[in-house]
Amino acid sequence: MIREAVQSFYPKIEILNEAYEIPQLGRKRRISVLLPHNYYETDKRYPVLYLHDGQNLFDEYAPYGNWGVDKTLTWLSAQGMGDVIIVAIDHGGELRIQELLPYSTPRYSEAEGDLYLKFMLEDLKPMIDNRFRVLADRTSTGIGGSSLGGLLSLYAGFEYPDIFGNMMIFSPSLWISEEIYKRAKSFTPAGPTDIYLYAGGMESANHYGQVLRLDSILQEKRKYDDFDIIFSHNPSGQHKEIHWGHQFPLALKWLYFNKY
Repeated sequence: MIREAVQSFYPKIEILNEAYEIPQLGRKRRISVLLPHNYYETDKRYPVLYLHDGQNLFDEYAPYGNWGVDKTLTWLSAQGMGDVIIVAIDHGGELRIQELLPYSTPRYSEAEGDLYLKFMLEDLKPMIDNRFRVLADRTSTGIGGSSLGGLLSLYAGFEYPDIFGNMMIFSPSLWISEEIYKRAKSFTPAGPTDIYLYAGGMESANHYGQVLRLDSILQEKRKYDDFDIIFSHNPSGQHKEIHWGHQFPLALKWLYFNKY
């Protein structure tokens, strides 16, 4: 009975399109939306979180596991913390790296991150704002991801501070370029801004130190009254979906519900 009661809070998952057009890249992609379980029974408006690597968020047969976002939302909703809409954007498979890269490097010469973000801002977000009852203001709009998805989300928050007020940054691939540190130093919040930053201690030899360096730069932004950041660290955390899945409810609570 208890399990059945909790399952009644399971989010409504809608596949907007299995082949949504991305004109900026000349490709198509699956876009999914996870709505609160009672979305169609209310007239409320909800904050929204855009997440990359949609295949790894709730697909049961994802090759590397998944975050269990659907199950987390069910559990949180049962506790009265499910009022958020998740937009999941699938990655491009073999094209994933170049699509999520914000900077070209000698190793990766094709960086399409800016084009991908233009798709989000010029096509996807306006469609979501019009089709669903979302709170479209920056304080209610977040972006997040892990690894390269975390790096691009960080970059997006820096480049478009007037759009994204919340950032969920898991294990960002900071090794890609020194430019991200420079951008962090020059970053100025455009209003209330919250960043949840996470790193695992068992990801790579240099990873934790790189994220710690980023955190020290961003901690300086606390001089702005409306800026906040939390750095979460799991000493045994690896660069895997299961560990990011463990962080997801903590990050969602802190960013959108201000509690643990």
